[in-house]
Amino acid sequence: MTIQFGPPIDLSDLPGFHRADAGPRRPAFVGRVSTKDNQNPATSIPRQVVLAAAGLEPGEEFAAYFWDVESGMLPPELRGLGAKQMYDNLGVPTPRDGGLNELLEQAKDLGITHVLAERGDRLARAMLTSLTVEHELEQVGVEVIYANEPTGGTESGRLRTRRYGQVEAEVYRTVMMEMSMGGQMQHAINGWNHGYPPYPYIAVVDPDAPARGRGRFGDPRPKRKLAPHPDPRRFDTAAEMCRLRREENLRTAAIIKILTARPDRFPIEGRWTLNLVEGLIANPKLTGYQVYNRKATSSGTPGTSRLKPVSEWVWSPAITHEPVVSIDQWKHAQEVTASLRAERRKDGPLVLIRAAAQRVGLAVTVVRRGGAHTVYRIGDRQVVLPDPIPSAIAQQVIDELRSAR
Repeated sequence: MTIQFGPPIDLSDLPGFHRADAGPRRPAFVGRVSTKDNQNPATSIPRQVVLAAAGLEPGEEFAAYFWDVESGMLPPELRGLGAKQMYDNLGVPTPRDGGLNELLEQAKDLGITHVLAERGDRLARAMLTSLTVEHELEQVGVEVIYANEPTGGTESGRLRTRRYGQVEAEVYRTVMMEMSMGGQMQHAINGWNHGYPPYPYIAVVDPDAPARGRGRFGDPRPKRKLAPHPDPRRFDTAAEMCRLRREENLRTAAIIKILTARPDRFPIEGRWTLNLVEGLIANPKLTGYQVYNRKATSSGTPGTSRLKPVSEWVWSPAITHEPVVSIDQWKHAQEVTASLRAERRKDGPLVLIRAAAQRVGLAVTVVRRGGAHTVYRIGDRQVVLPDPIPSAIAQQVIDELRSAR
């Protein structure tokens, strides 16, 4: 805050007198573009630099440039994880010294005193993330300046403007998420496919879908529905692997062994993998229904996801493409999968104990079972372990076997 009522004479030579702003300024730019497809970073980032530069003092230049091509909904630690080659290929004329995460890590070491951005949502659209970033920079003596904020006046007025802007950014983010989710739900309800088509299907353009005109980003992507793959063996393969799980209770490794032994009957590009087989058996689109919202990105990183609860899935009201299995058959397969996983979790610690014993030349055999405990013989001694075996106790047994070598 500027003090308008100073002393009547120059007192700057007195001990203890100092100017808070006497040190050299070292400003840095921070910016963000949501996507590289629907926005053009090569024009957006330079434009942001020009607008942010309004906060520079005469003769100043940015000492560093930090910008991302990421969703503003991501926290700093998940921003800027894209490969350097991807950023190089964007053709952005503005240099890049890193993203928001690097700014937070390097601001103090680089001697940054001011961070300038076009507006608050270039840091993040989530208010908590913006506040966290501002707080972390403030702790190392870095001031954050947004070009769209008024200059002069009181600190309370500036703060009010900033917080209102951050609230607006988060509300805008929520509205956009609601609109996007609603559109995607309707997309699935109408039977149009999301993502890559499952193994027994191909995605074909729906000629009956409403036509949309050319938009600002070019022609819209056509609506597609699933249709059986031209190779009918794929349909039979998907049906057979579901049957092996549902009727024969086979684990994935056993199913892969059967599929691999008959490449003429069960064709695959490359090889059968655990994720491929497990994912296909679990895919509800095999029932003929279109299903959306099964997965969520777990880290913001493309290719990584987590399954959402079945209660959050969005199903089409009716069958929209030819089914591989009935909905009842698919449900039965999921129940068998759940029981196999529960059994594997129960037996997992014992499997590890057997492996550790085998490495020291010992065998693990069951002496007797009783109630909640089982007596095992490991070498020349007996061990009583609870049933099921907790991981911590299993680790103790394994450590003892290792020390007995």
